[in-house]
Amino acid sequence: MKRRSFMAAATSAGVAASLPRPARTATPPIRIGVLTDMNAGAADMSGAGSVTAARLAIADAGGSALGQPIELVFGDHQMKPDVGGMIASKWYDTQGVDLIADVPFSAVGLAVQGIARQKKKLLIVSGTGADEFTGKLCSPYGMQWTFDSTALANGTASTLLARGAKSFYFITPDYAFGHSMERVATALVKAKGGTVAGHSIYPFGTPDMSSYLLAAQASGADVIAISGGPPDNINCVKQAASFGIGRGRQQLAAMLAFINDIHAIGLPVAQGLVLTTAFYWDRDDRTRAWSARFHKAAGKMPSMTQAGVYSGVLHYLKAVQATGTRDPDAVAAKMRATKVDDMFTQGGVLRPDGLMVHDLLLVRAKPPAQSKSAWDLYEILSRIPGSEAFPALKAEGCPLVPG
Repeated sequence: MKRRSFMAAATSAGVAASLPRPARTATPPIRIGVLTDMNAGAADMSGAGSVTAARLAIADAGGSALGQPIELVFGDHQMKPDVGGMIASKWYDTQGVDLIADVPFSAVGLAVQGIARQKKKLLIVSGTGADEFTGKLCSPYGMQWTFDSTALANGTASTLLARGAKSFYFITPDYAFGHSMERVATALVKAKGGTVAGHSIYPFGTPDMSSYLLAAQASGADVIAISGGPPDNINCVKQAASFGIGRGRQQLAAMLAFINDIHAIGLPVAQGLVLTTAFYWDRDDRTRAWSARFHKAAGKMPSMTQAGVYSGVLHYLKAVQATGTRDPDAVAAKMRATKVDDMFTQGGVLRPDGLMVHDLLLVRAKPPAQSKSAWDLYEILSRIPGSEAFPALKAEGCPLVPG
């Protein structure tokens, strides 16, 4: 489906489609809302591609459940918590939305988490990574499906430490996920005997990263770690190359990066960059088959966020069908009791705090000469067991977890 078609369903303000109220029937349609970023920094790794992923999940669930059609709506939260909260409240209160999915940008995800908890409605985030989502701000109705800052920090920082790195310098965006990532990675580095040489905090959407990169370079740290996501991580990696960072003794690490970012940067610049991902299209036969369907519909390979949207929505719909109800408590209980088994993960476990634990991949951006196609971007270095990557159940401080 073309981007123009997706955008036609949203208002000119980009807030949400002005949807008719569900028909007053004894059993209304099951309605899923993809709350995403259609035009800003997260649009490529989320956005219209997340809507496509949800459509594929609905199709694979048969297009209906409980004898009723499954309807899909979507809205643009514009990376603003107040806008995201307004859309979520409207969807839950007046539009008959049973589940909200995706929600990139942690500040928006945390805002919607509070609304979903208050209204006792289900929420599956794929693009919210702040640990607080399943920590002190956890909810029986909120699920964090794809990654959190602890898992990404464990994957990337632990590997670099094991390879001999001793000191880190963090370049961190001034928003919830960035601070969460730096905090977790700093604790991990120090616990494993490393040191933190310093950090720089920058406003989201900063186009010129040179002052932060020069400060990091001057620190002499073994690793310069970029703690934020797009578009800033793309700018940072591109500009780092002009200062020779990542080509000598100092290593450049992306604590959060998506395949779309590496594609946009290009392998001549990104080669050698080490990162952790929850999904790679070329991992195995199942991922290749599903990604081919996604590529046909979206014109690109899926990010881990988009693959996570598919997995979360499909697991929800399977639980609805299995329980014979859309009651949020009953469906959530079934989702926790059933292991996740699809192209995204096999044997994934949804914990009481809402965190879905699954294996991750440590990958490295290939040299251009080794890439055989436009999206052949990663060399898989290792599989990281979810039990090692994600935080322990009691460590996050979720009040739903006894003890």
